[in-house]
Amino acid sequence: MIQRFDVGPRMSEMAVHNGTVYLAGQVAADGNQDIQGQTRQVLDAIDALLARAGSDKTKILRAQIFLADLADFAAMNSVWEAWVVAGHTPPRATVQAALAKPEWKVEIVVTAAA
Repeated sequence: MIQRFDVGPRMSEMAVHNGTVYLAGQVAADGNQDIQGQTRQVLDAIDALLARAGSDKTKILRAQIFLADLADFAAMNSVWEAWVVAGHTPPRATVQAALAKPEWKVEIVVTAAA
């Protein structure tokens, strides 16, 4: 069975299948914040979605991070490193990408165990 959350006409925010949680790319609600503020917003959204699926950040299997500007890499990492749990850091990729809205600085996609 596939369970979908926050289903819209284009996408769902999250799907759970066979004990695996798949999140859509999460972006900041307030695009006026700097990279650290946007990263905190995104990680808070990830925490909230994972909690709804009965999971948490210690169960992340993989993370994909998209940055609009690689010059923000160190500042984003400072927030990421404060957020992840020691001993539970997931495999991760970070790339530069043109994001869908010019005010977005970061988008993060995670897959986690339920």
